[in-house]
Amino acid sequence: MDWGQIFSNAAVELISPTTAAYALAALGLAIHFGYTGLLNFGQAGFMALGAYGYAISILTFGFPVWGAVLVGIGASVIFALILGVPTLRLRADYLAIVTIAAAEIVRLLFTTNTFVAVTGSANGLSEYKDGFRALNPLHFEGTAGFGPWQHSANDWWVIIVSWTVVALACLFTWSLMRSPWGRVLKGIREDEDAVRALGKNVYSYKMQSLILGGVFGTLAGMIFIMPRAVIPAHYATSLTFFIYAILLLGGAATILGPVVGSMLFWVLLSFFSGFVARAVEVGWLDITQVQGGQLRFILVGVAIMLIVIFRPQGLLGNKKELAFVK
Repeated sequence: MDWGQIFSNAAVELISPTTAAYALAALGLAIHFGYTGLLNFGQAGFMALGAYGYAISILTFGFPVWGAVLVGIGASVIFALILGVPTLRLRADYLAIVTIAAAEIVRLLFTTNTFVAVTGSANGLSEYKDGFRALNPLHFEGTAGFGPWQHSANDWWVIIVSWTVVALACLFTWSLMRSPWGRVLKGIREDEDAVRALGKNVYSYKMQSLILGGVFGTLAGMIFIMPRAVIPAHYATSLTFFIYAILLLGGAATILGPVVGSMLFWVLLSFFSGFVARAVEVGWLDITQVQGGQLRFILVGVAIMLIVIFRPQGLLGNKKELAFVK
């Protein structure tokens, strides 16, 4: 059992672009659920729009990187309006029903063969990264870094941009939540009737929150595809559930909770993946590698359950937040 390699692979996930993407998507859910009380179960749909909006804009229409980013953001705003206009005046559970269905509809639209020339159907899209890589100021051969974090110039560029976006999003959210706008959101979360009695347009604030958190999810979708191709199977409903697990793990109404939760989630997943694979190879576990792939999620689930039992408000949460989540 090569424990050094297992721990090294797990450590790599601390700063991986995938971890950054999940952290940014979870921060969007923190705005929705943690600060406003909106039950959005369609964050995977926002991520899919970001990924496909970026890739299609470049491959089909030849947009520059900044133009593709704006297209993805525009698509997420329209999507949020479509979801919010008929539901935000109703009870919270209506938004949950609509968003989980809408996200699946978006995924299926990208999968259908009707638009295969544009979306690639089930095969997805690739070859859209040249414009982003052309902006890379790093130029060196081979790999560079320290410890287990040894990456090529292009990989470091993706990591730097990913975590810069996450840092800016955290700073922006922190500033907003300390402003009067953020205090109104928290008031809506606690008692929207009281906020409405004070003359605030609750519907408008909810819509703004839904759009902002959706834009964060869209940017997360763009980061998510930088190390990989755009594959529709990545945007199944389980993706939103993983993001919720990350959010609750770190703390629902915190700024850094989604970041810490994402890091812990991916480190645990990588560690258990390596451990189970090696345990099967040396005969410690009498199962196949396919069964081992499912076992890793069980072990991660048990680890998260233990954390939730002993720290129910999340790693960075507080008792007041716990009362809201309950």
